[in-house]
Amino acid sequence: MASKKKTSSTKPAPAHARSPVNKPHHVHAPAMPLRAQTAAALESYFSHLNGDRPAHLYELVLREVEEPLFRAVLEYVDGNQSRAAEVLGMNRGTLRKKLRDYRLSGTN
Repeated sequence: MASKKKTSSTKPAPAHARSPVNKPHHVHAPAMPLRAQTAAALESYFSHLNGDRPAHLYELVLREVEEPLFRAVLEYVDGNQSRAAEVLGMNRGTLRKKLRDYRLSGTN
């Protein structure tokens, strides 16, 4: 990444550059709705196929979404599978099977 030269511009520095030192070094943009993120990801996926025909796309999408979903929910509930199942709106047995399938674990 190239460094930017300091100029004698009269424009004020961006807000993130004026932040106090104890603040995070990055600025979060407003969150894009999950539906919009999914649509953008699928659009990108299709645009990069280069003429290839996808197969089993439904299964692919579920695998790509489920694992990070389970990881995030387990982290949110401190690994408690009963609470994770409740948050996800699924039976705990179903969650446990899926966690085994993805080789994920939690406590309880």
